[in-house]
Amino acid sequence: MSEQITAQEGQPTAALPVPAEPAAPAGAAPVVAAPAKDRTGRGRVLRAVARWTVAVLVLGGVGAGTAYGIAGLERTDVPGLATQGDGRWAYPKLSLPALAKDQPRPYTDGNVDEIHYADLRKLLLPAPTGAKPDKKLNGGWVTDDRFAAEYAPDEGDDLRQALDDYAVRHIAARGWTMPDGTRTAVYLLRFDSAGTAESFKDTEIDLGLASGRALAGEPTLEIDADWDSSGEVENTSTYVYGEAKPYGREHTRQAYVVAGDTVALIVQARKGGAAAVPFHQTVILQNQLLG
Repeated sequence: MSEQITAQEGQPTAALPVPAEPAAPAGAAPVVAAPAKDRTGRGRVLRAVARWTVAVLVLGGVGAGTAYGIAGLERTDVPGLATQGDGRWAYPKLSLPALAKDQPRPYTDGNVDEIHYADLRKLLLPAPTGAKPDKKLNGGWVTDDRFAAEYAPDEGDDLRQALDDYAVRHIAARGWTMPDGTRTAVYLLRFDSAGTAESFKDTEIDLGLASGRALAGEPTLEIDADWDSSGEVENTSTYVYGEAKPYGREHTRQAYVVAGDTVALIVQARKGGAAAVPFHQTVILQNQLLG
């Protein structure tokens, strides 16, 4: 049985928790008899009290399911949380792939190396509605060379050697282009343990205040000041960067997610400007799938 992630059109600056199954109401709300009709002020007061009593009892009965109900709604269906026009993309509903009984999920007892036992390809974020798939990054396995091609040419040989030295087990990737021209590429790299993945991030990518190895086109990237780290899933790390002005031929945004034995690279670029909202949304949802 897969675990559903309530991620469709999720809040782009905060992770959405997986809702618990709503508890059944303790019992039907008791019927409150309406007061006899009269034309006095006392009658009006009694009728008002009766209506409020019923409302309170009904709310008490459905309160246990409120969080689940709101989490399952489109954001535009929730009063006060309308998000039409904010630029977020419509992703499919996400779910974690099922595992064999003897395969614990990362960050659980019995999985000290924080291994993702699921097929890495099934942990890739799907393309949003309206996207044109990248035929070369179709959600399957890719080579070290294809991953290295995301970086500047003078990084290639050194990066390929690093992937060999750290014995990367698999690289899966998916890419797409949206109608507005925004291109996205997502890569997942799996290593033999969380320690190896962390060492690869620190030593070979060199993340921190700087974005580490230069991407193709060598955009000048700096820490994304608009990123809200409250969207980060527990036990994982996110590193989010944006291109500093003046932009080059395209405006580039980049993020890494380190989750157990897996490192994710997310790159978005668009001529004229890549919007922050769908980029942050993409990072959060990929983080949720890995967390």
